[in-house]
Amino acid sequence: MTTTRFIGAAEMAGPERLVRVVDALAEVFADLAAGRTRSPSRTVVEHGEECQLLAGTAVWERRGVGSVKITTLTPDNPGRGLPLIHGVVVLTDLQTGEITALLDGAELTAVRTGAVAGLATRLCAPEDASELALIGAGVQARALVRAVSAVRPIRSVRVYSRTAASAAAFGEWVRDEFGHEVTVCPTAKAAVADAAIVCTATSTNGRMPLVEADWVTPGAHVNVIGGTNEQAVELDPTLLAAAFVVVEDREVAVEDAGEIRIALADGRIKVADLTELGALVGGFEPDGRTTVFRGVGMAIEDTAAAAALVDQ
Repeated sequence: MTTTRFIGAAEMAGPERLVRVVDALAEVFADLAAGRTRSPSRTVVEHGEECQLLAGTAVWERRGVGSVKITTLTPDNPGRGLPLIHGVVVLTDLQTGEITALLDGAELTAVRTGAVAGLATRLCAPEDASELALIGAGVQARALVRAVSAVRPIRSVRVYSRTAASAAAFGEWVRDEFGHEVTVCPTAKAAVADAAIVCTATSTNGRMPLVEADWVTPGAHVNVIGGTNEQAVELDPTLLAAAFVVVEDREVAVEDAGEIRIALADGRIKVADLTELGALVGGFEPDGRTTVFRGVGMAIEDTAAAAALVDQ
């Protein structure tokens, strides 16, 4: 009988583990592109004021594993001193059906979301990109710093948050964790200006962009991973008309990504203009324009990340 392991935050930490997750995600997106695996839609049950209960399951045949993730998203939790996300991931052996591991769902979500953005950064951003701009200073912003620093030679970080104390604490954490030069900016525009890599990671539920199109320097790479629902917007959708736009999966992006939905509705882009990560993993390259990765999360990503962490 297989002994079920519990994997917490400490066993998910460290750049080597993170790179292993990024590599596993590259494999799984290649499999998705080739039709060797699939990622069923998540079940989302909304309740109260913007609260969600989410369940996602997928199998990855290449690694012989499946996973089920149950998470909750409670926007008022930060005000209570509690995490925005709670959850658990169950990893199973496809051959025997045994449960091989239980993983902290909130931490795995942060790790794999950062790692997907890290994969997009590896595939799109200039190899010498050294300056990172962040909009947001929460758990996901920290995951983004870890992931982007693992794939690019980041030396300086600029951060903006609507809560000044959060931005200051985030800046101290970055200095202590990485030794990067850090600037806490008074506005989002000041943070974004001239940055080679821009990441947005907020819990906004609004349709007003947090980053305007003309703030982003031409040729930069932008990762957009925040928002609490399919209507939420962090990046000005008008930028997508001139950018090389990357998504995890076209159908999922059309369903769940606020910026993509608006740009499509306004006729600024067509579905065919969206490039999937699997195509980039397979060798398709950006064409020199500003690149924008808009991620929303997929169940198969949790499966791949969990498999990589359990296999370490």
